[in-house]
Order: sequence, then structure tokens, then C-alpha cells
Amino acid sequence: MTGEPREGEGPRKPASVYGVGSEPDPRFSLANERTALAWLRTGLALVGGGVALTTLGTFAEAGAFLDVIAALACLAGGTLAVGALVSWRRAERALRLKKPLPPPSALPILVAGVAVIGVAMALYAVVQAVG
Repeated sequence: MTGEPREGEGPRKPASVYGVGSEPDPRFSLANERTALAWLRTGLALVGGGVALTTLGTFAEAGAFLDVIAALACLAGGTLAVGALVSWRRAERALRLKKPLPPPSALPILVAGVAVIGVAMALYAVVQAVG
């Protein structure tokens, strides 16, 4: 079975994904979709954390430091959301073409970003506690 539309349906989109190979086991496609949605939720959590930091910064008059960290968190969240879509497309194509799944390209970036934000916030907390 190919990515051809069923009776009464138009072509499945995106054609660059569904127009290649054969239909994989639905469980694998659904697992791929769940993974993409998990990455998307993580991106949304980073954006929400950035918004929360900005709000906290205005109440605490913390200055530009929290705004920079908030901006980094929001940018990381947006980047991760785009990465989720790219990763989903790559994995779905691999499933349809019966090729090995590609490695998660966003994971190292996410780990580095969260580590930088975490260290920066820990340093900020120490400076605030001491000063």
C-alpha cells in the first residue's frame, strides 16, 4: 500500500513524506507522532518558562539578566518545536522507505541549552543570595 489517497480523500500532505515508499505499520507512525508531540510539549514548556522568567523579572526588578535567560528559553523552545517537525518528517520518511531511523538531531542542542540555562540560573541564585 502506498501513500495514495483513499476513495473520497485528497492526496495526503505533505507529499514529500507520504508520497514515498509504502505505508508502514500504523503503530510505528503513531509512535513517531507521539515522539514529535513530546518534543513539541517540551518546546512549549521552555517558552512558558521564558514567559514566567520575564514576568518574575518585572516583579523582582531583576534587570536584563533574567530577560536574557528568558529570551534564550523562548528561542530554545521555538527551535525545538521546529526541530520536532523536522525530526518527525525524517523518521516518517525512513519508516516508509524501510531505512534505519535517523538519530535525534535536536537532543544534543536541547541538552546544551538546558544546561546553559540551568547553570546561569544557579549562578544568578547564588549571586542574589550572597549579595
